[in-house]
Amino acid sequence: MKVISLNVGLPRQVHWRGAMVLTSIFKEPVSGMVEIQRYNLVGDRQSDLTVHGGKYKAIYGYPSEHYESWKREVPELSFPWGTFGENLTTEGLLEETVNIGDRLKIGTAILTVTQPRLPCYKLALRFDREDMIKRLLISGRSGFYFSVEQEGSIGANSEIELLSRDPNSVSIADINQLFLGKSSSSDLLERAIRVGALPQHWKDELVERYQARNREMKP
Repeated sequence: MKVISLNVGLPRQVHWRGAMVLTSIFKEPVSGMVEIQRYNLVGDRQSDLTVHGGKYKAIYGYPSEHYESWKREVPELSFPWGTFGENLTTEGLLEETVNIGDRLKIGTAILTVTQPRLPCYKLALRFDREDMIKRLLISGRSGFYFSVEQEGSIGANSEIELLSRDPNSVSIADINQLFLGKSSSSDLLERAIRVGALPQHWKDELVERYQARNREMKP
């Protein structure tokens, strides 16, 4: 497992649907080693901290393996590394195999997987296509956010080492399935609620679904 591309970008004003929008979704690959700080990479900054960034969304990773699928599905678009606004384009990490709470050593930094990405309108802005939001959601190719446990340096080709896993074994794909209503497993809901690294707003949503399921099952 390793980093294929390291991508950063600063906020910029972009004309979108008749208005100027501040966005940081446009990322560019950079060479050399870059410092990972508590809430982002050096040379990178989130635009709207009400929905991006912070402790649980400090770094965004996206699997390089998905790029070929996107090229086949929408061949009229261009997909250089960093297209999805990810900081880390990775190899060997997929939504089905990455668990919430995984602690990964990347370069000299230690990151913890916290949640999948729920795309906002800025993904549509990036591609100038409204359907990209729905496409990403349905595909399950969400990527994943990290919190920063230990600051350090990272670069393209940095190895990724799995240090430990949460005992509840809830993958990014599992959370996507729960969110989209494709799974209502009580066991999975219970395990997801117990995962320490999952942000509280996700847990609150899952608790509601768990309680609703229990009400439905009562005679």
